[in-house]
Amino acid sequence: MTGRIIRFSGLCGALALLAGCVDMPHPFGDPGPEGRRLALTTPPPRLAVPTPAVSLLDNNASALWAKDVAAQLVDQSLPAVAQPAKPGDWWLRLSATMQGDQVTPHYEVMTPNGEARGHWDAAPVAASVWAQGQADQLSALAAGSAPQIANVLTGIQASMMQADPHSLKRRPAKVFFKGVHGAPGDGNVALARAFVSSFPDQHDKLERDAKAADYSVECIVTLSDGPAGNTGHPLQHIEIVWRTVAADGKEAGAATQLHDIDAHSLDGAWGDVAMVVAAEASGAVHQIITNYSGRNHQPLSPDQSGADKAKGANAATGKS
Repeated sequence: MTGRIIRFSGLCGALALLAGCVDMPHPFGDPGPEGRRLALTTPPPRLAVPTPAVSLLDNNASALWAKDVAAQLVDQSLPAVAQPAKPGDWWLRLSATMQGDQVTPHYEVMTPNGEARGHWDAAPVAASVWAQGQADQLSALAAGSAPQIANVLTGIQASMMQADPHSLKRRPAKVFFKGVHGAPGDGNVALARAFVSSFPDQHDKLERDAKAADYSVECIVTLSDGPAGNTGHPLQHIEIVWRTVAADGKEAGAATQLHDIDAHSLDGAWGDVAMVVAAEASGAVHQIITNYSGRNHQPLSPDQSGADKAKGANAATGKS
C-alpha cells in the first residue's frame, strides 16, 4: 500500500470567541487559519461592533472605524457585525483616549449584561493624524488590531472553559465511534477494531452511548480505478475519510487518507495495514477535537482580563 498523501481539514471556526488552530505534524497539513470555533461553554454566535460613543473622531469616521473592525474580524472568521448590540449579544466596545499629543485606541469585549471580559490597546497614534479620521488609516488600524482582538477572545474562551468543570479543559472528551463503511475485504471490521484499540488516551475516550458523547467519528472508505501502473499492473485509488462531528451536529473536521494500491490487494485481510491507518487517523481525530474545542488555549493574562480599566471603561461611558 503506497501512501501518497493525507489531508487534514478541521472546522476550527468560531461562534463568538475564537480558538486558534494548532499546526499538525507531518503527515498532516496545517488545518488552516486561526481557530474559530467554540464547543461547549458557547456564547451567542455573534459579536456586535457598535459605533463608539467616545472615539475622538467625527460621527462618520467613528462609524467607519466600527465597520472596518467588524470587516477585519469577519476575515478572521469571527461572526462580527457593525451594529448596536442587541439583547443576548456579546459586543466589542471601541474607544480612544488622549495623553499629551497621542491617542490610544482601546478595545473591550463585553458580555450581554455589560460586563467587560477582556481588553486590548492598540499602539498610540499622533493626535493630529487620528483627528483626520482618514479611511486608509482606520482600515490599517483595524487590520492590525483584528488578530489581537481574536487573541483576547481566545483567552476569554479559555478562561470560561477553565472555570467550567464540564468543559474539555477539565475532562476527557467522550467520543462515539460509528464504525467503518465501504472498505473491501475485512476492512470494515479490521479498521474499526484497530481504531478502537489505538484511539483512547488521556484526552479522549470512547463512549458507548451516542447521546452522551461530545463527538462522533465515522469512517467512510471509497475505492476507484487507477492507472495501469508503471509495470503494467493496474492500480486502485483508496480514499479513507474519518469524519468527526460535534454533539450539536456541526462537523468539527475530517482526516482524509489517500493511497494508491495494487488493484484488489485489500480484497482480503488488511492485517497490519489496518493498524497503521487507524493509528494515523487516531492522531488526526485527537487534533480535530483539540482544535475545535479550544481546550489547549491559554486563559487571558491578568493584565488583559481586568474589567475595571479606567481608561477603557470610563472613556467609552463618558464617566470621569
